[in-house]
This record gives sequence, C-alpha cells and structure tokens, in this order.
Amino acid sequence: MAQRNHDKHRYHGFEQGPIRPPSEAGSLLVRVTRNCPWNHCAFCPVYKGARFSVRSEAHVIDDIDAVHRHVKTLKGLADGSGQISRQDISELMQGLPVHEHQSFGAALHWYAGGMQSIFLQDANSLVVKPDRLIRILRHLRLRFPRVDRVTSYARSHTIARISDDDLRRMREAGLNRIHIGLESGSDAVLKMVRKGVDKLTQIKAGRKVKKAGIELSEYVMPGLGGKDLSRDHALETADALNRINPDFIRLRTLAIPDGIPLAEEHRSGRFVKLNDIDMGREIRLFIESLNGISSMIVSDHILNLFEEVRGRLPEAKSDILAVLDRFLALSPQDQCRFQVGRRLGIFTRLVDMDSPKRLAKVDAFCAQHDITPDNVDGMIDEMMKRFI
Repeated sequence: MAQRNHDKHRYHGFEQGPIRPPSEAGSLLVRVTRNCPWNHCAFCPVYKGARFSVRSEAHVIDDIDAVHRHVKTLKGLADGSGQISRQDISELMQGLPVHEHQSFGAALHWYAGGMQSIFLQDANSLVVKPDRLIRILRHLRLRFPRVDRVTSYARSHTIARISDDDLRRMREAGLNRIHIGLESGSDAVLKMVRKGVDKLTQIKAGRKVKKAGIELSEYVMPGLGGKDLSRDHALETADALNRINPDFIRLRTLAIPDGIPLAEEHRSGRFVKLNDIDMGREIRLFIESLNGISSMIVSDHILNLFEEVRGRLPEAKSDILAVLDRFLALSPQDQCRFQVGRRLGIFTRLVDMDSPKRLAKVDAFCAQHDITPDNVDGMIDEMMKRFI
C-alpha cells in the first residue's frame, strides 16, 4: 500500500488539461487542478466521469520550471530575429528524454506565440487554498516576469466564498483575469441545468472580482433556456450583467452533443432547443437589454452564428443590433444559406454573402446534401456536435 501511495504522488511529468478559452489559444497552459469540482452542469460534456483532484504544488512548480528551462534553451538557439530553424528544433527534441517531450512541446508552442499570457487549468483553479495559489502565481512571475497576463477559470460559487483580501493578494501576485461561466442570470434556467449557483451569487462573485482589480470575462450561453425560458434567460442574464459590468461578455451558443444530461431532456421533448432564427431573436433581446455598462461583447467561437456581434458598449450596441436585424430580415432561403456557410467556415460576416464565389460554394453544398430551410436545423445541430 505504501508503495502504491508513493507512486501515486510521484511526479510523472508535465500535464495539460483538455480545454481553455479561445482567447487563451496562445497561452502557456499550467495545470493546477484536474477536471471540475462541481461537474453536474447538464449542458457540459467536459470532465464527465472524471474525478476532480488538486495537483501537488510541487508538481505544478516542476511544470513551470521545466517550461522555463526549455524556453531558455530555445532563446539560446534563436537568431537575431528570434527565429529557430526546424533542424535545430528537431535535433533538440531528439536529445530530450521522452518524459520531457510534452513540456518541451508546450514551451515551443508558447515561444512561437510570443509568450504573452499564461492560463491556469482546469475548470476552477481558484478552488485551491489561496496561499497555495498565491505561491504558484509568484513563482510564475519569478520565472516569467515579462508575461502580460495570467488568467484562470473560476466558478461564481467559489469566488463568492473567497475573502476580498485574498482576491486582492491573488491580483498582487499576478492573477489579472478571471473567466466565469455565468451562462445565465435566470434562477429558473440555472436550476434547470444544475449550475449549482443562483443569480445573486453570480452578481456577488462578479462584483468581488472587479473590486479586486482583476479583469473579468463572463460567459453567456444563448439558447440555454430553450423555448420555454428564452425570454426569461435573455432578460435576467442582461440584468445580472448590468449589475456586474464585466470587462468582457463572451457568447457561447448552446450545443447539445450526445452523452450530456441535457441531450436526454431534448430527446424526450422536455427541453425544446431554439433554432438559429429564434436564437437570433433571443440574442437581440439580450443585447437590447444591456444598459449602463461598458463591457466588450465578444462572439469568438465557431458555435456562434454571429461572429460580428462584437464591440464595446454602449457605442457598439446599435451596430450589433443592426447585424441581428439584417439577419432576421433575410428570406428563409438566405437565412439557410448563411447558417450553412457560417458553419462551413465560408462566411464569417453577413456581408460575405455578397460574394458570388462564396455563395456558389454554399449553394453547391446545400444542393449536394439536399439542405433546405425546412431541414437546415437538423443539419446545423449535427455540425455543432462536431465542434464540441
């Protein structure tokens, strides 16, 4: 038994978790915890069946030191412009022991991206004891003093229980952005999807982050209320955000892959999913109801139909609403074309439909697969499952 416990706590090399926000694509991923301590959300396919654990502080430090070591080596190989030849990288990789390949790969990816940001994984790194997290943050800043941003996911329920003083100390130690999955401000929706938090706690947590001087990204999930709760979802979510005024409001449209609890609700008819047209109406109501805040609206995920729903409030509000109004005013045929073209990556903005070449590609795909306004919703659902 003693030997098994010893093996369990031995350092087995650099670790990376399965996800990070799209805005952290170029970040160094430092795994502080494994999986999600809540893991009951009915809409989330990640971490299901996986046990939550907190990684040893020493192992996290070992990960950071391994990347620091590799970055120093890479800098030594670089020419005056910072470039490194493929041959030098290949030779360096071949000379490393196998257990260092992953840390080297992480260092190389980060070096190539400019080494500007670090993201703490997995789903809720702030669940660890504040003093432990602060020591990790200080070590990151010691090893990489020129990094612009250190960020983490966190649950509102967790942040609401952290003292203002501890949050301030985390910011002073280098944590300068937190991503929170608000998803909805509607208590009815939050209860339905088993989010494990209520609206007032979401507001309290968001305000605490802002008070600590940490940048705040709040994620909203259009469609999460389904048809029955769509209006309540839009209005209550906007109200919560109006009371928080986060730095960023990031949209992540609901998709329902097989295997999540919400999929069974959908199959049984107890949850009626919005199609893209209804989703557009819901997002319009949500945006229209955002008032008195200066948040940046971001729609940076392929699940979202409207990538150009983007801009800082209040100045960008009229332009964002104009995009949604233009889509909703299209004929059913043109709405279908945009839906398909967007999910194929042919269109990113509505104006892309003015390109005869792009439009011809979409029309050819629709003809080949017999896609019409009457059946496009099912095709879109299947495509979105592949994006998860």
